[in-house]
Amino acid sequence: MVPDPILTAEAMRAAERAAFDAGVDPYELMERAGAAAAQIIWRAGHRRDVLVLSGPGNNGGDGFVIARILRELGVPVRVASLGDSRTASAQRARALWDGPVESLADAAPAAQLVDALFGTGLTRGLDAAVAERLGALVAHANHSYAIDLPSGVGTDDGVLLSVAPRFDVTIALGAFKPAHLLQPAADLMGRLVRADIGIAMPRDVHVLAPPQLRAPDAVAHKYSRGLVGVVGGSMPGAAALAAAAAARSGAGMVRRYDASPCEAGLHAIVHQQIEDPTVLGDALFAPRLASVLVGPGLGREEGAQARLGAVLACGRPLVLDADALTLLAGNVATHVPAGSILTPHEGEFVRLFGDLPGSKIDRALAAARITNSVMVYKGADSVIAAPDGRAAVTRGVSTWLSTAGTGDVLAGLVAGRLAVTGDPFRAACEAVWLHGEAAHRAGPAFVADDLLAALPAAIGSRL
Repeated sequence: MVPDPILTAEAMRAAERAAFDAGVDPYELMERAGAAAAQIIWRAGHRRDVLVLSGPGNNGGDGFVIARILRELGVPVRVASLGDSRTASAQRARALWDGPVESLADAAPAAQLVDALFGTGLTRGLDAAVAERLGALVAHANHSYAIDLPSGVGTDDGVLLSVAPRFDVTIALGAFKPAHLLQPAADLMGRLVRADIGIAMPRDVHVLAPPQLRAPDAVAHKYSRGLVGVVGGSMPGAAALAAAAAARSGAGMVRRYDASPCEAGLHAIVHQQIEDPTVLGDALFAPRLASVLVGPGLGREEGAQARLGAVLACGRPLVLDADALTLLAGNVATHVPAGSILTPHEGEFVRLFGDLPGSKIDRALAAARITNSVMVYKGADSVIAAPDGRAAVTRGVSTWLSTAGTGDVLAGLVAGRLAVTGDPFRAACEAVWLHGEAAHRAGPAFVADDLLAALPAAIGSRL
């Protein structure tokens, strides 16, 4: 599956310039965008009346194309404008619209509302009166559509530049923009649809796509499928969750290295109680270990740092989560082995890297370069970033994941997929997708333990 691209405003302009240089007429591109959006609106609303709000730039030109095509399909359409069109393509689109143009302030509501006021590249908020009028018209509509982006949203970072309403559908033109996926703007988008406009797009940064997994082959055995080590500490419950997730990840075997006695949990998981960090270090040199996870349940008291040190020195592919990240604060650039996977939430990320500039995508990529490792920057808008510039961003994640222990399950999944694939970026992407799919299958109000039962079906859906 080819993943959907995510482009900043400047990257989108660069893709358009490349198309123009290759001979595509700028107005033809506007026609393509408007026609693609009109078809989406037509399929959803058929002949219910439409009010198109048109701005002065190319987004407003898209609005005039949409209005013209919907009218040709028999839809009752009105257009309300903020003023004169200012670009050559927008002026041409407006000239081809043969209906009246109302003022935004005076326009009456309609069953369907199309926001084509401002799209990609907005740098300041809407005037208060315009923002208020947009919100009122959206509220009165039965169905609302944002063309490219809701007006008032920052394209590259998902910041709300002014108060903006929530739309039923957002139609991304050509590529998704960071604001489609990053909070808080992502919460306003409703259903996201990408309209292909027929130009080439870079895909280094993309929407997280469902993975293509493979069942074990006929000669597979527990070691060939990947042996995962989970190093625990003072809180065995978190380590148990992580180990159970690793055991259901597709890996062949899981070993827990606990600092103190604890309940056995799954009988399929091998337990070793090792208090001495030196002995732990020796155990982690086992040649068959394909990945090692440390952090869930590690603790921060005396001895935890020594256990973490044993893991960092073991030479195995590592997943660092939770308490391991907290203990690494101030030393992450020098102490993390290259090729590791780090899974910080927002607070842990700031403790590790401080106040890095840019969007969440920018910050994740910067952290990946600093550590020469893969970053899973968690949240409702999780970003998986690699030091080579690749990044994937989640969409449609269940908000029920905001409960204790789900991060431990994710960490175990990451370690398991790392043991299976040997590829840190691929493993992180597969694990984050499977984690989200298990959450959807678990339904509402689940606890972290419920995700474990949903993991085999989530994996089975991608075989």
